[in-house]
Amino acid sequence: MDELGAHIELKRPDCVLGYEITLGELTVDVTPANISAFVEFLRTDSACRFSTLVDITAVDYPDRAKRFDVIYHFLSMYQNQRIRLRVSVREDELVPTITDVHPSANWFEREVFDMFGIIFSGHPDLRRLLTDYGFRGYPLRKDFPTTGYTEVRYDEAAKRVVYEPVKLVQEYRQFDFMSPWEGAKYVLPGDEKKEAQK
Repeated sequence: MDELGAHIELKRPDCVLGYEITLGELTVDVTPANISAFVEFLRTDSACRFSTLVDITAVDYPDRAKRFDVIYHFLSMYQNQRIRLRVSVREDELVPTITDVHPSANWFEREVFDMFGIIFSGHPDLRRLLTDYGFRGYPLRKDFPTTGYTEVRYDEAAKRVVYEPVKLVQEYRQFDFMSPWEGAKYVLPGDEKKEAQK
């Protein structure tokens, strides 16, 4: 793995910011501007031949200036190796699409756009994939509320689906992480063991 990382860093210093090997997996940090050309290099270079795009996803770090890491996973069936590319971008930064190199990136990039709001410039059809067209927000961002903003239900009287603002039926509860049975007026099986230990 270290030889492969050194080879890639030597051949493409314009793209590679650095690499690391963790738990036997190679992760290469790449500049966003040259991602498409770099992916093409990984596909065609005889030492790499990463011809299969496995996945594209993202990770949200809201406290960082470069809030998102866009993560690409590739497989080389010829070399029996895997590689992970990591591209760090700001919230307002565009990431060039790699659909011209890997057409299968189309839906992966749409999913990342839908869940995180990361825009892939040059994408042929960048629109929501998993959520509704009128959906507000990006569900996998860490600042997205767990309840969402709207709820969907079928209104029997109107005979249609209606969207309503979320109304919580219960106040937010503070959990003290203690046993739910403390203070109970009855004895549960096994409670006698606690008394025997005293």
